[in-house]
Amino acid sequence: MKPEHQPLEHLLHATKWSMQGFKAAWTYEVSFRMEVIASLFIIPLALYWGENNVEKVLLCGVWLLVLVVELLNSAVEAVVDRVGLEQHELSGRAKDLGSAAVLLCNMMFVGTWSLLLLT
Repeated sequence: MKPEHQPLEHLLHATKWSMQGFKAAWTYEVSFRMEVIASLFIIPLALYWGENNVEKVLLCGVWLLVLVVELLNSAVEAVVDRVGLEQHELSGRAKDLGSAAVLLCNMMFVGTWSLLLLT
């Protein structure tokens, strides 16, 4: 039986695993790389165009949500591919649902930016 980690030790391990996740996403996921590169423009624009701190948080936050959901979608796809590469209805459905979640977040991004910046 493995002894429990101390809180600081657990935080260090969790941070290491998270960094490995970011590295894997950057290495293997084209969509994630494109979104991170887009972040170099989107985040500064959000901070510049937001009229107050609430708008800045909304403009940045909705974009960060796109990145979070992209990571989760990539995780789902990796697990599905790990289970098997043969065509299966449930595998296809899982991947389609993940893709739909990313699309919905992108629509929220466009809607939020449009509402805040064009009105």
